[in-house]
Amino acid sequence: MITTAAASFLGHAPRWYSVTLLALLALNVLLWLVAGPVITAWAIVLEFIFTLAMALKSYPLAPGGLIAIEAVLLGLTTPQQVYEETVRGFPVILLLIFMVTAIYFMRELLLYLFSRVLTVVRSQTLLAFFFCLMAAVLSAFLDALTVLAVVISVALGFYTLYYKVAAASEDLDPDDLASNVHLPVARHGELEQFRAALRGLTMHAAVGTALGGVTTLVGEPQNLLIGHEMGWDFREFFVRCAPVSMPVLAAGLLTCVIVDRLRLFGFGTPIPPEVRELLIVFEQREAAHRTQRDRWRLTVQAVAAVLLVVALALHVAEVGLIGLLIVVVLTAFIGVSEEHALAEGFKGVMPFTALLVVFFAIVAVIHAQDLFGPVLAWVLAMDGAVQTAWLYLANGALSAMSDNVFVATIYISEVRRAFDAGLVTREELELMAVAINTGTNIPSVATPNGQAAFLFLLTSALAPMIRLSYGRMVWMALPYFVVMTLSGLFAVIFLLH
Repeated sequence: MITTAAASFLGHAPRWYSVTLLALLALNVLLWLVAGPVITAWAIVLEFIFTLAMALKSYPLAPGGLIAIEAVLLGLTTPQQVYEETVRGFPVILLLIFMVTAIYFMRELLLYLFSRVLTVVRSQTLLAFFFCLMAAVLSAFLDALTVLAVVISVALGFYTLYYKVAAASEDLDPDDLASNVHLPVARHGELEQFRAALRGLTMHAAVGTALGGVTTLVGEPQNLLIGHEMGWDFREFFVRCAPVSMPVLAAGLLTCVIVDRLRLFGFGTPIPPEVRELLIVFEQREAAHRTQRDRWRLTVQAVAAVLLVVALALHVAEVGLIGLLIVVVLTAFIGVSEEHALAEGFKGVMPFTALLVVFFAIVAVIHAQDLFGPVLAWVLAMDGAVQTAWLYLANGALSAMSDNVFVATIYISEVRRAFDAGLVTREELELMAVAINTGTNIPSVATPNGQAAFLFLLTSALAPMIRLSYGRMVWMALPYFVVMTLSGLFAVIFLLH
């Protein structure tokens, strides 16, 4: 029984990780007895960040949740405080559940758009630019993770198509597609070139989701949390962040063109001509076989997309409720009426929604023990641009190591408490909110840990097929990280004030 229990704990996570987590849980009790609640609370925050950083080993819900439960049991916070933090973040929960689901039922339109761009645009640099730009624009209004999921679906579909044609076999398992053994030796070079091309395009799109995600209220979950604390609607959020987000967007798109044109950091490999022709023929055949029902579904999704943009711009309701509106319209008019079909749309977002509530539990610990009081006092002692610059950099560094939603949740709640206590003016609070938003969104592209969309790409079925590892992703994101972080810092110092 003991052996079975040990083998079952955290499932497929490495044994060293499971043992480490159990040791940390035991250490927390010892710390609480010897060093007191404040030191223990700091340990729990660092341990929770550790579980976020180890997301590739085990999804953080279970390990992070165990740490949060222990914090409550040790009296570092209370169930009531966790509930109150969750209620404060309820608009973000609504956003995740309904807006992400709405985009799931709009995926055919997004697949169509990216597929058309991939087959119509022949210039490699222009193709990279369009992938980055489209991902940025879509992520400003839709969920970034869902947008990247569509890009992954397009790349995976075309890669699978090419591989099966090149291997002259339809009877291949997904695991076979990551190997070269089923292809003639003469086509190995062509396959590697196609892998490199898809790698570059998906990474351009991944960075594009970050470029667009920082600009609007719905671009990332933490944006809505910040906007809710500040009382900003969709238009005001965009205007407030524009002095930083727009220069960063321009710098990011310019970086896309330069690295792709000069073939730097693994970018710029063109799609082999033979492969491109194969994809074009396939796309033409798909268009010819598109039924009246298929065209109707695309039309409904296009109308729903326009309705979504208008509703967000006019702020006709809470963002999550607008998402529910789009879910109802889409499912009604494209004919999704079975419960299991509806459940598919909600399935993908629920693990992260649960994890978000665990975030709120850790935030409740931070508030109950006043962990960030000294840090906030240090920041508040600074003046003007220096203050916002340090907030931007601190949020960026922490977001690159852990998770930008968690970091933003902590910092915006702390500066809001300082405002409520009369320690900062409304104008200072607004500048801090912009620094927190841009700090958590922009430098976090440095690693897959900081951006949920990056982590999703790294753990997708596509990653091993196109040889996209953790190290390679960090290397390819490096020029974007440097340019976007520095341009954002320049804007925070010189354009925001």
